[in-house]
Amino acid sequence: MAQTALLGKWFHRWLHPWRGIDWLLLLFPVGITLFSSLLIASTRLYTGETDLAWNHVIMCVVGVVMCMWIARSRYESLLEWRWVIYLITNVSLVAVMLVGTVGNGAQSWLSIGGFNIQPSEFAKIGIIITLAATLKDRESTTLVGLIKALAITGVPWALIFLQPDLGTSLVLGAIVLGMLYWSNMNPGWLVILVSPLVAAIIFTLSIPVWIGWVVLAGVIAWMTLPLRWYSTLITVVVNSIAGKIGELLWGLLQDYQRDRLTLFLNPEQDPLGGGYHLIQSRIAIGSGQLWGRGLFHGTQTQLSFIPEQHTDFIFSALGEELGFMGALVMVLVFWFICLRLIIIAQHAKDNFGSLLAIGVLSMIVFQVVVNIGMTIGLAPITGIPLPWMSYGRSSLLTNFIGIGIVESVANFHHRLKF
Repeated sequence: MAQTALLGKWFHRWLHPWRGIDWLLLLFPVGITLFSSLLIASTRLYTGETDLAWNHVIMCVVGVVMCMWIARSRYESLLEWRWVIYLITNVSLVAVMLVGTVGNGAQSWLSIGGFNIQPSEFAKIGIIITLAATLKDRESTTLVGLIKALAITGVPWALIFLQPDLGTSLVLGAIVLGMLYWSNMNPGWLVILVSPLVAAIIFTLSIPVWIGWVVLAGVIAWMTLPLRWYSTLITVVVNSIAGKIGELLWGLLQDYQRDRLTLFLNPEQDPLGGGYHLIQSRIAIGSGQLWGRGLFHGTQTQLSFIPEQHTDFIFSALGEELGFMGALVMVLVFWFICLRLIIIAQHAKDNFGSLLAIGVLSMIVFQVVVNIGMTIGLAPITGIPLPWMSYGRSSLLTNFIGIGIVESVANFHHRLKF
């Protein structure tokens, strides 16, 4: 009995630094990662590159260690390092443009010690930390605070977009919008903020709808912005010329990026080119039916019909081999992770911690929705990975670092309960 009591005290003392963390929030991402290593192995059996699955497991271990180390550290210390983190983020992105290596049409990687590191992935965490520190005060909800937040995020966003890495730049946009909304920013301002993008998209689709959107943006500006006449005029003018700006930005994209954005509407128009990925992905998911063909028994997956299936299209392997039920369970697991993030954000002891949790939530939600959407033909193919499932060292570590930061927010507050 004495030995048992001593062992219990030692175990309790060892776990003391993590006494307040949300264990379910940690266990579910670890479970997803380990399970996805089996899917990665299945996608590479035909080529014999099953070592990628082991690499995924190894990076999971590294990610968990980093997550646990961050979770036992006080997240408030990030306030002192926010500008250092912001500087490192931007310097690394500039370094990519100068000495980075090219892959899949984008110059996004740095080769360090034989490993390829993607700074744009870690930039997501850098933006979350910097923006949370900027928006934590009440003054941040003013128009000046909005401009300051956009100016801070604009630099790394532009550097990522110019690589060009459209997928990650979209993720940063989702993070910013999610955190601005959670900081009690005027919702009308957020609508006006994204209105030029919407106007640029619908300009080529329907002129009457575009005119209606411009009028709506002007009405929102009149109702929410100061200096009504000037604000409304500027909003209407910006949205009016957004169509031409959209054409200009469209011209800056590479051919493969334009194909990714449009071919999801009709992939059959280029079945052997840009539409090939989506066609094969839909075939794989559809062939899985209700219960799937069985792990390591998917024909599309085993015969490598889907290029790079272990990365952006890993969900198609899940759909084929475990069917609709397996895909549904995975979606529910992601939903549960997001639920835990929201609970932690609601119970955080300060605005900084709450915004950190919402930043990570926005990052994960956007990536899950867009990635799954693009594999089934409901969203453009933008190269956005599926968190913890898609193979990729930088992406996997980024997600675990994000969870570690949120765990720190939970750890230094009351233990959460349903």
